[in-house]
Amino acid sequence: MDGQVFVVVILAISAAAVVSGAGIAGWIHTTRLRIKNGYPLSGAWGQSVYPKATTEEVERIKLLSNENAQLRAELGSVKDRLATVERIVTDGGFGLTHQIEALRDQPKN
Repeated sequence: MDGQVFVVVILAISAAAVVSGAGIAGWIHTTRLRIKNGYPLSGAWGQSVYPKATTEEVERIKLLSNENAQLRAELGSVKDRLATVERIVTDGGFGLTHQIEALRDQPKN
């Protein structure tokens, strides 16, 4: 009986080691993928570990955010102007075609 219990205990320990090893390997793989793709890493209490944000980087992010907002506003105004030009071209083109046809129908002197 002691031999069978010993085998069961060894199998249980082996299974726990395999499961623990798979968990550790998965954690390492996830961390590697986060680093490779630029995702931030967090510590045990949720603090940012990697990449560390310096004051220079924070200032650069603010400047880029401001520039992004300005470019979005400019893009909005360009879209409005384009819509106006499209409306002028399409409305004026229809009337112009009718005027040309009316001139063709007039008798020549």
